[in-house]
Amino acid sequence: MTSTGIDAALVQRLIAAQFPDWAGLPVREVDSAGTDNAMFRLGDAYAVRLPKADWAVGQAEKEQRWLPRLAPHLTLPVPVPLGHGVPGEGYDRAWSVFAWLDGDDAHNAPLADLAHTAVELGRFGHALRSVDAAGGPATSRGGPVTGWEDGAMVPALRALGADGTIDAELATAAWESVLRLPQWDGPPVWVHGDLLPGNLLGRDGRLSAVIDFGALGTGDPACDTMPAWTLLTAETRPLFREAARVDDATWARGRGWALVWGVVTEHYYRGKNPVLATIAHRSHTEALAEYAAVL
Repeated sequence: MTSTGIDAALVQRLIAAQFPDWAGLPVREVDSAGTDNAMFRLGDAYAVRLPKADWAVGQAEKEQRWLPRLAPHLTLPVPVPLGHGVPGEGYDRAWSVFAWLDGDDAHNAPLADLAHTAVELGRFGHALRSVDAAGGPATSRGGPVTGWEDGAMVPALRALGADGTIDAELATAAWESVLRLPQWDGPPVWVHGDLLPGNLLGRDGRLSAVIDFGALGTGDPACDTMPAWTLLTAETRPLFREAARVDDATWARGRGWALVWGVVTEHYYRGKNPVLATIAHRSHTEALAEYAAVL
């Protein structure tokens, strides 16, 4: 079944067949710019999450296994799995039911207290990295920043430079400096892997929860410093860095991630996913502003 076949009627059938105690609860789709999963509200207390992209297959099993083990060690609320769905009703992938977490995502409802956000998100990342990672799966975001988008970075940089979206000369120099960075040589640690504004919930303008652990895994922690450039400001970044307790090399690789992810993602998603393209534009713009001061 393609992603276009994932709708409220399918969710109702899956729930009725596999979780009859929840049958009859109203189902409504949750608007999201996420590319991996479709999300539905089930009654007032539950959320149903179904992979809609091929690359998201396996995320449900991973979240079901690892979130309950990680949650007691973390400093912010995270999704609580309540049901593990299996293929059925014409849908061929594993899926999940979670407890509903109240709040608005930080893209649609920007967090007003960025100082609080910086400290709490930094503490969250440090707590996650401090959990024993033995046996944890590798994540695609945990490898070298130079390897994830090496083949895509140069053509994306050229395209955005050609239409004036970025300063191509500065971006090229910044990318070359990223290629020279020392890479992570420590043991793999837990990383969320996708701490974008859409995966952060807020209440009353303050960070309240972290969601979407589809990219969860182990590797280089640099990718989890990206909120410094996708969300925070020059004034609040130092608060985040201090709370996250990352060294100079990890911070530099994180800025490289903000540059590479921002350039490649804006190039790919502009015209396809305006939300992701907007976040990506901010990511590489903020990173390049810092590179301009040091190159």
